[in-house]
Amino acid sequence: MTSPLLRPLPHRLLLCTLAFGCFGLTGLAQAGGQRVPVLVELFTSEGCSDCPPADELLGQMDARQFVPGAEAIVLSEHVTYWDRQGWRDPFSLEEMTERQQSYEYRFNLQDSYTPQAVVDGSAQMVGNNAPAVERAVAEAATRPKADLQIEDARWENGAAVFSVKGATDAKARLVAVLAEDATHSEVKSGENAGRTLHHVAVVRVMKELGAENADGRPLKLGGGPLDHKDEATGPVRLVVFEVDHKTGHVLAVAEQKLMR
Repeated sequence: MTSPLLRPLPHRLLLCTLAFGCFGLTGLAQAGGQRVPVLVELFTSEGCSDCPPADELLGQMDARQFVPGAEAIVLSEHVTYWDRQGWRDPFSLEEMTERQQSYEYRFNLQDSYTPQAVVDGSAQMVGNNAPAVERAVAEAATRPKADLQIEDARWENGAAVFSVKGATDAKARLVAVLAEDATHSEVKSGENAGRTLHHVAVVRVMKELGAENADGRPLKLGGGPLDHKDEATGPVRLVVFEVDHKTGHVLAVAEQKLMR
């Protein structure tokens, strides 16, 4: 489903393509069979009726890692502009709406829409179009990534404490993310009323860091909605990625799960 502001032709491709689309590519693995990390961002909303199939596809990609040669590192980024359409998404963040708008500009789109998948910051497509998402991930896996390592990571006093090591470009940006490992909602109103929706890797905090922070110095990331989850337990995903400042392409990405 698109933004409420602009509705092109509907895209309901997932059900007719999962049977063969997710397994149709052979893909190319990095030398030695090592998987190449690929960042897959899904802009989604619980108020959008076309988004649940995209959420499901992202979850399958995360759990089954079915794209040969790729290690899909996924993020669910819930936008806010659907919150006025009958259901306020409890995971929506204005920062994710702004991030999607920056992609709208980079990809020269007329408007933002959901569900939208962005792969390695270099390709975008409708998020429930399984073959298109898989092709983009497989293609991204043919391009080598710079080495980026998360070290000494732990959950401490409501925040992730960690360090990052890697050869970063002075013109690049380093981005650190905290994401809920898995969430669900029982939707009471709006286009998905009566449904229980499940999500993986739901972004709760995203912060830009200077590239110089990839030198092993101690770093800390917390705050945002996680401040209101003092009693919560279970895994949190820490994702760190390096972005080319000019093109927005992802140059390196790493992930680690932490236990609260």
